[in-house]
Amino acid sequence: MDDVILLSRLQFAVAVFFHFIFVPLTLGLSLLIALMETWYVKTGNEAWRRHAKFWGKLFVINFTLGVVTGITLEFQFGTNWSRYSEYVGDIFGSLLAIEATVAFFLESTFLAVWHFGWNRVGKKVHLLSIWLVVIAGNLSALWIILANGFMQNPVGYVIQNGRAELADFFAVLCNPYAWGMYAHTLMAAWLLAGFFVLGVSAWHLLRKSHTDFFRMSFRMAAPITLVLAVALAATGDLQGKNVAQLQPAKLAAMESHWETTANAPFYMLVLPDTENERNSIEAIGIPGLMSWIAYGDAGAEVKGLKDFPKEDRPPVGPVFWGFRIMVGLGVVFLILAAAATIQRKREMPCGGLMKALVWNIPLPYISIALGWLVAEMGRQPWIVYNLMRTSDAVSPVPAGNVLFSLIGFIVVYTLLGVLDIWLLRKYACKGPEEV
Repeated sequence: MDDVILLSRLQFAVAVFFHFIFVPLTLGLSLLIALMETWYVKTGNEAWRRHAKFWGKLFVINFTLGVVTGITLEFQFGTNWSRYSEYVGDIFGSLLAIEATVAFFLESTFLAVWHFGWNRVGKKVHLLSIWLVVIAGNLSALWIILANGFMQNPVGYVIQNGRAELADFFAVLCNPYAWGMYAHTLMAAWLLAGFFVLGVSAWHLLRKSHTDFFRMSFRMAAPITLVLAVALAATGDLQGKNVAQLQPAKLAAMESHWETTANAPFYMLVLPDTENERNSIEAIGIPGLMSWIAYGDAGAEVKGLKDFPKEDRPPVGPVFWGFRIMVGLGVVFLILAAAATIQRKREMPCGGLMKALVWNIPLPYISIALGWLVAEMGRQPWIVYNLMRTSDAVSPVPAGNVLFSLIGFIVVYTLLGVLDIWLLRKYACKGPEEV
């Protein structure tokens, strides 16, 4: 059974991480394209129409491949996690059904209108279609995260007939953990798209290719990206406080905090020693900072990992390092976005900054993946926090079957990932079509 649990978790992780290569760029790039087309309709400037069409081509490539990887995710709740679906499907299933039948269909329909509607429908109708794509795409993400939010902080249910059944849909809809997660995920996705536009624009500016076009893209994206980097930090802080209130074991793992402490310090340099339940290195501590970050009170008590039974503790190493690297990347994003905003009006921004923005393109993807690692591994050993253990949720299937499907997923998803990167690189490097 342990092999089945491990393999099923690996398979779901592979599916989620590959799917989330496509999702954030879809969410963020649709917003930027909608802004470009809004300025085209408002000003009549044909340059903004060219921008919407160029970045729209990259958006459609990414969206198409994202659909393929997203469909298989929901099937795994029946194939790999059937006991989970039996126990909480009354709540979880309703949220996924709304996402698929309302938000996703709306997004797909109006994306078709937008993609094929150039010169076929009026300007305002065409503009409305891309804004509906933006709204529907981000609503789709909301329903998915409300479903995940129930796993993180189960609310609005009663236990009857041997399962969790929906008792208060409004409570599920207003779950504070889910809304904090949604805000942080949305800012991360939009920021990724901003850096994608900046990185591609910087690549062309360094090569003096389509300079007027990509200078315009750069000047538009830089201040938006800076605002989003600040918003990402703010929503991250708010979600951290949600974690402290609702999942104190996850907070302790994120900080490798072992002893329950009031006025808990935050250490800049930490090296966890999980075997001995301590930190082998703790250096440059700021008294009360961890308490203040977690609870808004420098004197607050922060519960340590030793206060939780070993069987209820998350894996400290991956959660701690995932969180630290994610925060470090957030600082890098703030610096790059600020530098790009300061230099955006120059004919040719600093070459070093341009190169850094090109190399930065994959980093927001890595940061988002680490964020999901912290969120999901930090909840373990619970599939639904304090309600259902992961070990009780897995399907009773042979380990060999799961291993076979896991290998298949890795092969197919790797091919799709390579195809996505190749197509995006090909058309991004090609640049816009000539007038």
